[in-house]
Amino acid sequence: MSQQLAENLPKQLPRIEAKEQSEEEDAPVPPTPGIVADFETAIDAAGFGMFNILLLVAAVPAAMSTVYETSTMSYILPSAECDLKLSLLDKGILNAITYAGTISSAVFWGYFADTKGRRKLLIYGYAVDTVCVLGGAFSQSVVQLMVFKYFGGFCMSGPFAVLMTYLTELHGRQHRQRIMMIVGIMFSIATLTLPGLAMLILPQDWELNIWSFKMTAWQMFVAVTALPSLLSSMLFPLFPESPKFLMSRGRNQEALAAFQFMYALNTRKPKDSYPFKVLANEVPEQVTKHKAHAELKLPIESSAAATVPPVDPELATMPKSGLSAGLSQLRPLFTKPYLGLSLWVYLLNFCVLLGQNTMRLWLPQLFASINEFEHQVGGQSGETSICRILEFSVNRTQSQLVAVKDPNAECTVNVTAATYTNNLIVAAAGLVAYMLAGFLVNLVGVKRIMTVGLLCAACCSIGMYWSSSAASTVAIASLFVTMGSISATSVISASVSLFPTSLRTMIVSLEMMFGRLGSLLGNIFFPALMGLGCVPPFFMISIFMLAGCVMAAFLPLKNKAALK
Repeated sequence: MSQQLAENLPKQLPRIEAKEQSEEEDAPVPPTPGIVADFETAIDAAGFGMFNILLLVAAVPAAMSTVYETSTMSYILPSAECDLKLSLLDKGILNAITYAGTISSAVFWGYFADTKGRRKLLIYGYAVDTVCVLGGAFSQSVVQLMVFKYFGGFCMSGPFAVLMTYLTELHGRQHRQRIMMIVGIMFSIATLTLPGLAMLILPQDWELNIWSFKMTAWQMFVAVTALPSLLSSMLFPLFPESPKFLMSRGRNQEALAAFQFMYALNTRKPKDSYPFKVLANEVPEQVTKHKAHAELKLPIESSAAATVPPVDPELATMPKSGLSAGLSQLRPLFTKPYLGLSLWVYLLNFCVLLGQNTMRLWLPQLFASINEFEHQVGGQSGETSICRILEFSVNRTQSQLVAVKDPNAECTVNVTAATYTNNLIVAAAGLVAYMLAGFLVNLVGVKRIMTVGLLCAACCSIGMYWSSSAASTVAIASLFVTMGSISATSVISASVSLFPTSLRTMIVSLEMMFGRLGSLLGNIFFPALMGLGCVPPFFMISIFMLAGCVMAAFLPLKNKAALK
């Protein structure tokens, strides 16, 4: 009998395995307590459904708050120059100060996300950002506004970086690429809603007194932009921590509870019917290698119990091991063969974002000056050249400062809904470009589209000098922003292909830090050069875009190369 059973068992096993495989792919699998599931298997078993849809709905205000934090100041500059006594340099600093905050907090948020979790960072980051945005709305001086915008950038740096990671880790392999495309569309739509809000609120003649605070239309506009951050801080507590993070910390029971929660929402079945009961140990080897204490050299069950507060020896030693791991991750980027290539990529992103974000953030001020100039001059032919507009903008800012200091002079602001119509057109062009970007990249390759895009952007920047009408200025600006945004995205995509998996996260983080530094410097240099004439500011942007074009052309990148 036992011999017959032994002979039939090998024949039955393939049928059993095939049946189990088909059940895993097509229908909920009955619980299999004896099977240990890794992260990818467990997330696939959780399925795709209502949980993922609700998560994407919660990500919409998160994406909006990220865009609003970096772009709001550019829209209020024409409205706030009398109340805040703004000079050209003040306007440049207000545009740039958020990037200073993001640069200074990059290391802090990176450590926080890797040790405390993605969900906590999103909740606390958006909550504190809400306070910073509201503080900026109640600001009564330019210094107060700068301080709140700096801390707003400091707080937003973490959620901005972690949002993508969080969404990626809560979706299976089959849906990740599609989710990233949806998130990109969210950011583009958020960029489109900002000029829409500006058209509705900023032209209004509102004034509200709250105790000793005076609030005008531009301050209410800033206050309204705090709503997405507030909503995000209220929605993310409803979602679980990233199971990938929990498994990497040895907290497998919490990760299993998260998978069961996702499974129940997606399939509308009891949590107990989730097909797996045990998760694999995915704690990185370098973490366990540094554990010297005897109590840490325990089986998985004991170490999992040790991760429960307040006695957590692993987390107690984590700052030291985290620093050691961070330094070991940085070391290859500063040695051969990656030293030259990494510096090349840093400089490339510095040039691209300096040109892209400087032009993008100064366009609302430029369009407002065009609108007011045409209103005063009557829009005569040949009178709306970009040089005349810049001269008018510089002179008007100086006259407004004089008017503010002179009690007998009147400082007036002429803002209408038409002031922001051109910004809406540019944002819509960027949205359309993003829709086409995926197709274009697959058609011609990342390197070519990046090189051609930067060349077109450089030509558009210097071409502003010959713009003789508002329509041509809008067309050139739309083309510049479109080409610049596609090129900026392509730089990140190229970086992922150039470096091995173990270095990608660090290279993208450092690359974005240099890009934000370029955005910071560009927005400070641009108003300073405006005082010298109409050629220097656009020539500066053109030079950096051309430099980026040359660097992109010589990147050692092949189309459709396999990832390292």
